[in-house]
Amino acid sequence: MSMEKKITLGHSPDADDAFMFYGLAQGAVSTPGFVFEHILQDIQTLNERVRREELDVSAISFHAYPYVAEKYALLGCGASMGDGYGPVLVSKRPLKTPDLSGLRVAIPGKLTSAYLALQLFLNDELNGGQPEWVETPFDRILEDVADGRVDAGLVIHEGQLTYGAQGFHRVVDLGEWWCGRTGLPLPLGGNVIRKKLPADDRRKIAGFLSTSISHGLEHIDGIVPKLSRYARGLNESQTKRFVSMYVNDYTVDLGGNGKRAVREFLGRGVSLGVVPAFGELEWV
Repeated sequence: MSMEKKITLGHSPDADDAFMFYGLAQGAVSTPGFVFEHILQDIQTLNERVRREELDVSAISFHAYPYVAEKYALLGCGASMGDGYGPVLVSKRPLKTPDLSGLRVAIPGKLTSAYLALQLFLNDELNGGQPEWVETPFDRILEDVADGRVDAGLVIHEGQLTYGAQGFHRVVDLGEWWCGRTGLPLPLGGNVIRKKLPADDRRKIAGFLSTSISHGLEHIDGIVPKLSRYARGLNESQTKRFVSMYVNDYTVDLGGNGKRAVREFLGRGVSLGVVPAFGELEWV
């Protein structure tokens, strides 16, 4: 009798990740020879756990990848790309970009791609001026902006769809800015796999994840109603919209354009001195 290999799989408890891995978690995708242990934690925690090499496969902020490139390869599937949209910087009162210098700005973690995108934006727009960064759990950012604990907040996940209805003002949509600047989608989250795993195992695992994503897209109307516990206040139509924003053709396969976007995004971070230099990106 062959022994199944146990693979630890980290992903965030968000509607888009839950959707991607639904087929895998529910047994709708066959994984002969492997059994997956799903570990649900917020993306900043996953970034830190991958840096400690605690997980076999994990969602990760693309910003965090250069810090783990020696131990992990990137998967060509499972990416969340903002195609003309992305994390949004919001405030309680109308603010223009020059107003941000010296203000308190809440960010969801210093390894998040949203934070790197904001640094790139401000480097272009503020000529070296910087806000005071306040690291804040992503699900508390809007509350802290509303209460005046910070002057502005960088919103990720479902807050991107709800901030307007809650009365907040948009300072900038970073995905829209990035697309206008580069013509490319904004790389936000990707998936990594430990290089210590045999190459054949890595290819098989990548195939299982790709199949799970395709399964979700083929059954989106049946799966979305089952994601309410991950939707954090979104109704069913909003959840479907959010999933469709971040689970798309780039998620099934990044392709040449998606991989170019990742290289450009991280390369600009290296040029700015806020991302460590890295070699060629390794993809599975």
